[in-house]
Amino acid sequence: MPANEKIGFIGLGIMGTPMSRHLLNAGYPVTVWNRTAARMKPLVDAGAAAGTSPADVARKSTVTITMVGDSQDVEAVIAGKNGAIEGATAGSVVVDMSTISPVTSRALARRLAEKGVQLLDAPVTGGSAGAQAATLSILVGGEKAAFDRCLPIFQKLGKAITLVGPSGSGHTAKLANQILVAGCMSGVAEALVFARKAGLDLGTWYEAVKNGAGASWHLTTQAPRVLDGDFSAGYMVKHHRKDLRLIQETAHELGVPLPVASAVLQLYRSLQATGGDELGHQALVRVYEQLAKVEARR
Repeated sequence: MPANEKIGFIGLGIMGTPMSRHLLNAGYPVTVWNRTAARMKPLVDAGAAAGTSPADVARKSTVTITMVGDSQDVEAVIAGKNGAIEGATAGSVVVDMSTISPVTSRALARRLAEKGVQLLDAPVTGGSAGAQAATLSILVGGEKAAFDRCLPIFQKLGKAITLVGPSGSGHTAKLANQILVAGCMSGVAEALVFARKAGLDLGTWYEAVKNGAGASWHLTTQAPRVLDGDFSAGYMVKHHRKDLRLIQETAHELGVPLPVASAVLQLYRSLQATGGDELGHQALVRVYEQLAKVEARR
């Protein structure tokens, strides 16, 4: 049996649902809440308890996890009306596994600390496939004691779990990771469209380069999906757009130029304008295809 922790899980989207199920299957008592109540039913049917609000979830939990969309969503479920802060008791931990602004994260940590509650910012990378397989990479900011306490929980969700620094560091590390993602995905899209426009057979080209110096997770995972015309979402365009916006805001505060990430954000905004927000982020290739007047498929 797991340690004496009662888990609350707030946010049951394509990431939160499998993550909360892993914790339930590991033997933790889990209380769940989602803004769209119907999403709670499969987990309640599997043995979870249904919370009536984020405050109710936190009241019943020793560790409350949030996995929602943007900074304002995290602020709402933690510090808003009926937010987790209203139910959390001294000595408990709140873990935000969303991807949000480090500034917001640090502000929430200060507010929770006034109640004797610790906040860990612990965003993840690995997409829906990683959430389903419990192979996520988890980047954690906060106090080491809280990290050590929550490590057994994290180990049910991911494989690479790293305490990267104090409060806000986890979200900063995730934003830096998303700069890598932007560069890799745009590079794959450009290469595919270039090779097709030059008349190469893309299946042959992919096999020739997939193990070379240009190899990356995005090449080996997303390029085959593009070649097959599969633009289903493991990680939605709108979420990557949000991440890139947060990166721009943070870079502005730091005075750091980010020419590549800035350009990729504009490309994703072009994709948004043509109705692509709900597609997987590999759909970035569609913008390049439109510009080059070619389709990069097998």
